[in-house]
Amino acid sequence: MPQRFRAPVVLPCDPGCSVIRDGVIDVGDDGRITYCGPAAAAPGQLPATELTGILLPGLVNAHAHSPMTLLRGMGGDLPLLRWLHEIIWPAEAKLRADDVRAGMVLGSVEMLRHGVTTSAEMYFFAEQMAEAVLDTGARVVLGGPIIDLPGIDWRRMIEATDRWIDTDGLRFGPGERVEVSYAPHSAYMLPPEALRHVTESAAERGALVQIHVAEAADEDAKQRAEHGSVPRLLDEVGMLRGRTLAAHAVHLSDEDIALFAARGTGVAHCPGSNAKLASGIARLTDLRAAAVSVGLGTDGPASNDDLDLWEEVQLSAMLARLSTQDSTALRAADALLLATRGGADALGRDDIGALEAGRWADFVHVDPDGPAFATGLDEPDEQVVSNLVWASGSRQVRDVWVAGEQVVAGGETVRVDRGKAQAGAREAASRLRG
Repeated sequence: MPQRFRAPVVLPCDPGCSVIRDGVIDVGDDGRITYCGPAAAAPGQLPATELTGILLPGLVNAHAHSPMTLLRGMGGDLPLLRWLHEIIWPAEAKLRADDVRAGMVLGSVEMLRHGVTTSAEMYFFAEQMAEAVLDTGARVVLGGPIIDLPGIDWRRMIEATDRWIDTDGLRFGPGERVEVSYAPHSAYMLPPEALRHVTESAAERGALVQIHVAEAADEDAKQRAEHGSVPRLLDEVGMLRGRTLAAHAVHLSDEDIALFAARGTGVAHCPGSNAKLASGIARLTDLRAAAVSVGLGTDGPASNDDLDLWEEVQLSAMLARLSTQDSTALRAADALLLATRGGADALGRDDIGALEAGRWADFVHVDPDGPAFATGLDEPDEQVVSNLVWASGSRQVRDVWVAGEQVVAGGETVRVDRGKAQAGAREAASRLRG
């Protein structure tokens, strides 16, 4: 049935990050928004669910490896390439499908409780990840990683994604909760021939390609020597002419940024993981100045080490200001838009990330009953947004809806039991570390 939700403050996350006072969100019986705006202008008469605080879009985690909840804390003081080769890849070699499912359930629960309704995932056993997300009620864009290693045939990995999309469609599940993508790990883990095959398969199906790009300074020396840069290599094989998400994108030249802008390539900015692994600080202000679509990602919970995108909201602003020595480089409103509308734009999605008619009704209720909003919500608009970003974050998230269905109530997930999810992950992790 159609639903109406009313709150003292609604943040639709339109390009201007406007603040609607006494606002409502109307949701149709298909789970999509039919109206978002002032209550006084709402069409028709509907009984309203009255909420006390702020309503805003569900956050979009533009880059994650959420089943790595099982590996949290492992090798936490190593640089990226040593961390991967010495710790993570040996542990992942032991993974079974049910391990990944358990890790994804826990990761999805963690994100939903933080107000993250969509995540873009790259990990093994993607079908089990899809099952996990359908259980929790979240939304996901996922792909199994395509890599070239001894004993692994990248051609079969591409063909597996081809078959999945051809069988189930690009998006499926209630409220189109699952989108299948192609996930080549990186240019340094695949030959150009493989990148070209991915490009052709994705273009034929209109699918997103998510790929790690220029994360660490020394990861792609061979590709830079032969092609000038990884973005130039990806453009040579045609990948940047389709829907492409470049994860991390820390070490970019002016020419790389201009190329991303010209091709419409999205970027997933992961400031927390980049900082923890000392990979560097991405050129966020330059990317935004060039009109590159930028979203925020947590990366995996073994390299961050959590899935709280609100921390990335704060870090994106702080590191942008610090790296430019400009305290106005990224406002609170700008950072909030990166985690919502920006993430959707980076993924090439116009149906999530904002509260607008026609988009999915993925939204979050932030409770004002806490120190962050102790002075109330009647402050100036800019101050309300500032307090949400800098003082509240995930701590005040109380309720979450995906496609109009409530999936978090009072801070706990509705569809799955958090205790059981934690126990399942604990059992899987103990085997991996044994």
